[in-house]
Amino acid sequence: MIDEVVMLRHGRTQYNLQHRLQGQIDVPLDIVGQWQADQSGYALASRFYWAKINRLAAHPESIAQPPQTAAERTDINQYREAPAAARRMVVISSDLFRAQQTAHAFADLLGLEVTCDTRLRERSFGQWEGLTREQIKTIDAEAYASWKQHTGGETRYGVESRAQVGERGANAVRELVTDPAYNNDHPTTMMLVGHGSWITATIANLLGLDPDGMNTLGGMRNACWCRLKVRHTVNGQPSAQPLFELEEYNKAPAIADSADWENGPSDLRGSNMLDWQPIVW
Repeated sequence: MIDEVVMLRHGRTQYNLQHRLQGQIDVPLDIVGQWQADQSGYALASRFYWAKINRLAAHPESIAQPPQTAAERTDINQYREAPAAARRMVVISSDLFRAQQTAHAFADLLGLEVTCDTRLRERSFGQWEGLTREQIKTIDAEAYASWKQHTGGETRYGVESRAQVGERGANAVRELVTDPAYNNDHPTTMMLVGHGSWITATIANLLGLDPDGMNTLGGMRNACWCRLKVRHTVNGQPSAQPLFELEEYNKAPAIADSADWENGPSDLRGSNMLDWQPIVW
């Protein structure tokens, strides 16, 4: 049974650096985005190391064994009997490549499989995909101002509304949490790797918040994560729908406190690379 959901945003892309709306355009990580994904992957793999023990206990043929000439063999029962083996993790990623890269930066360290799911795709920005805010403002200043104020003017250009993406995401999460493949007595953490707008809108929907509220959840930084507790009962009685409690939001690895997280370390930045700048509306 899934009792914990972690949502991880992908690392930086060239479109992020240029402040272009990506939406569902398939854009890979840039070199700094790969570094961000790796740093978060290392931190999360350390935190959830038990997931590797669970995988090895379930697949003892994957446990490294010394040559027959060694004094003794690796004791498989140590893995089977470890309390860590009692909990499992599943990793599900948006099928867009930047999310897959970020998912593998974490999952590969623990030997976990990554399953792709199109329901985790980013908010569609319709005709605005690939454009900067300045370009959008030039095309239609009124629609741009409405988008900025969360009053929906962007939908005239085929942009998926915040309510729509939140409902789409929340429905996907609820369906995954109640999927018969995970609906047993085995406590499970589900790692969802996706996109900033999708994560924010989905969590808002799961918590019953107004997706267009100006003072609810802030935007997600690249390669940062959120964590939700999932409850399946209320006062000891089964709940008709799983209930969600937000326990962490927009968390980053410790290195983000001492390094330039948005620009990355200097030894990754060539002479032609732009400096990342905060978004200016």
